[in-house]
Amino acid sequence: MTDYEESRFIDLSGYLIEYYWTRPPKRGETVIVMLHEGLGSLSAWQNFPRALSYKTRYPVLVYSRHGYGRSGVIEGSRDKGYMHNEALEILPALLEELSISNPVLLGHSDGASISLIHAGSGRWAVRALILEAAHVFVEEKTLEGIRVIREAYIKGDLKRRLARYHDDPDKSFFGWNDAWLNPDFLSWNIESYLAKVGCPVLLLQGENDEYGTIRQITKITKKVRGPVDARVIPSCGHSPHRDNPKLVLEIMSKFIRDL
Repeated sequence: MTDYEESRFIDLSGYLIEYYWTRPPKRGETVIVMLHEGLGSLSAWQNFPRALSYKTRYPVLVYSRHGYGRSGVIEGSRDKGYMHNEALEILPALLEELSISNPVLLGHSDGASISLIHAGSGRWAVRALILEAAHVFVEEKTLEGIRVIREAYIKGDLKRRLARYHDDPDKSFFGWNDAWLNPDFLSWNIESYLAKVGCPVLLLQGENDEYGTIRQITKITKKVRGPVDARVIPSCGHSPHRDNPKLVLEIMSKFIRDL
């Protein structure tokens, strides 16, 4: 049975959110909450959450954000504030419903940015952040990659591959892609949240990340208040946990054990 088949649903503000636990948490136990990328979902993580839970002995919560996976569909494109809404409205509501406090937030790409906004708001306790391919400002390289993947979706087989992970791949893809390519998105910037991030931070970025440069890691390292461990993962693109899962699992699990 796959994690996709084991998922549960919770009603948040009138729409369903798909989620699953690698195992039920014990009372007072630290929980790792995983937040996926702009085209990700619960099932797109594949076996990585279970492998991380096994290595750290911590329970892991994984969920599909609104508009992804089998969660409720979003009609139309997202606006420039969609990550802020996730970080400041939806994620807190989900954590409260599932009685999770002081989590380790593990975010990839959009999920990493959402994690930074949530922690940097100063409104909720966060034990640590694990950020893979985080964005805190818009780079031309990011937009170039998003234009390329749009062509791959329209002309290639990306739609077929995404259909394995999303009930409505068109709405999931274009809702995200249109938002980033909207000229209004050029001014998107979350650097103002960094100064209030006081928890330990693990930063990971692929050496060959097609959606961002080392400037993202440099900016985060300089501006957060908490201790930072920044790693550039060799021979990896935008998703080191897929390109080199063994190394990434080792780095993440050691960081979590050392908290």
